[in-house]
Amino acid sequence: MQIAIIAHDLKKELMTQFCIAYCGILSKHKLCATSVTAKCISDATGLEIESYLPGTYGGEQQIASRVAYNEIDVLLYFRDTRTNAVCSPDEQELLRLCDYHNIPVATNIATAEIIINALDRGELDWREFLNPSSEYNLSHKSK
Repeated sequence: MQIAIIAHDLKKELMTQFCIAYCGILSKHKLCATSVTAKCISDATGLEIESYLPGTYGGEQQIASRVAYNEIDVLLYFRDTRTNAVCSPDEQELLRLCDYHNIPVATNIATAEIIINALDRGELDWREFLNPSSEYNLSHKSK
C-alpha cells in the first residue's frame, strides 16, 4: 500500500512520534511525504520515504496529483488545528480528491491509529484493486 504523509509545522513532532510507535507496520508499505515531514520521520525511524517538495512549495499538490490518479491508498494528514488556521484551497482540493477516490484519511492521531491498525489487519486490502499502480494491478497487466 502507498501511504502519503503530511504534517503541518505544529504537528510534525506528533506525526514523528506516531511513526515511531507504528514503525513496524509502516515499514511494510511504501511511504511518501512532504520534504520536511519526510526528513523528520526518516531521521527518527530509519524508514525509507519518498520525499516531495515542502507542503507550501507544492508538496501538497504533488501528493494531490497522485491522489487524483488514485495512486495513494491512505493519507495521514495532521493539520494545524488552531482556530486562526485557514484551510487552504490546496488542502480542500486534496481532501476532496480523497473523498472522490475513497481514500481513507486521518487528520488526527486517533483516526490515524484506527486506519493503521486496520491496514495491519488487512481490512484495507480492497484498495489494492482500486489503485492502478498497486502490485496487484501491475502484476495483472503483464498477463
